[in-house]
Amino acid sequence: MKPFLESISDYFTSLDWDPIIQSAVRVTLILLLSSILMKIAHTVLKHLEKHLLRQGRKEGESSNESKKRVDTIINLLRQAARLAVSITALMMILQQIGVKVGPVIASAGILGLAVGFGAQNLVKDMIAGFFIILENQIRVGDVAVLNGTGGLVERIKFRTTVLRDLGGVVHIFPNGSIDSISNLTLGWSAYVFDIGVAYKEDTDRVIGVMREVGRSLKNDAAFGPMMLEEPEIFGVDKFDDSAVVIKGRIRTKPIKQWDVGRQFLRRVKLAFDEQNIEIPFPHTRLYFGETSKPIDLRRVHAENTANESSS
Repeated sequence: MKPFLESISDYFTSLDWDPIIQSAVRVTLILLLSSILMKIAHTVLKHLEKHLLRQGRKEGESSNESKKRVDTIINLLRQAARLAVSITALMMILQQIGVKVGPVIASAGILGLAVGFGAQNLVKDMIAGFFIILENQIRVGDVAVLNGTGGLVERIKFRTTVLRDLGGVVHIFPNGSIDSISNLTLGWSAYVFDIGVAYKEDTDRVIGVMREVGRSLKNDAAFGPMMLEEPEIFGVDKFDDSAVVIKGRIRTKPIKQWDVGRQFLRRVKLAFDEQNIEIPFPHTRLYFGETSKPIDLRRVHAENTANESSS
C-alpha cells in the first residue's frame, strides 16, 4: 500500500501546478462570463419584449395578439442566444484544457459540408420556420389549419410547428413541409351561421327576431365584451330542400367565436320556440296536388269482420 501511495504522491509532486491552476482559473472565468452573458441576454430580451409590446399597442394590435407574437419571437431569440453562448464557451474550455480547437473546427466544417448534402430538408425546415415567424403568419396560442389539419398552436420552433387538435392529439409539422396555413384567430375571428326556417315563415319577421337576439347578446355582460359588433344578418342565402336558409356572421375577438356562436344559436332556438317559428327537421310529407281526388281509405279487415258477425 505504501509504495502505491508514494507513487501517487510523487505523481502529484511532479506536476507543474502553475499551468493547471491557471487553466482552472480561466475555465472558471469562462463559465462565469458565460453566465453573465446569458443574464445580459435575458435582460436585453426582456427590454426588447416590452418594446415590442409597446409598439404593438401603438399600431392598434390587441394586447392578446401582441403578447402571442412577442412570446414566439422572444423564445426563439432566447434559444439562439443560449446555443451561441454554449458553443463559444465549449470551444474556449476545450482550448484551455489542451485540445486544439483549429483542427476540431476544420473537421466540423468538413463534417458539416458532408452532412449538409444529406440535411437539405433540415435547412429547408429552418428557413421556412424563420419566414413563418418573421412574417407573423401564426403565433403560439393561435388556432390554425396546417395542411388541412386544425388545432391550437402550442409551439413554434425553427424546425417544427406543433398543433394540438380538439381531441388532444398532437400533430408535429416540419416547417418545410407546410404547404398551406389558415389562421383562424389573426386579428379577429368570425362565427358564420346558416339557420334554416320553414317555407311558411315570414323571412323578414325571422330576421327581425334574429337581430333582436343578437342585440341582446351584444348587451350581455358576459358575452358582449367578446363581440366586436352586433351580428350581421346577410339575409336569405338559399332555398334548401325543406328550409329557407338565412346566413349571417358574428365578428369576435380571437378564439371567442365558438363561445359566442354557441350562445347565439341557443338563444335563437329559444326565441324561435317563443315566437312559434318552425325550424325544419328531416321528414317526409306526401302531397298529391289540388287536382287529385281524395282517396277513400277503408279498414277492409274491420268491415269484413263486422259483416261476418252481422250475418
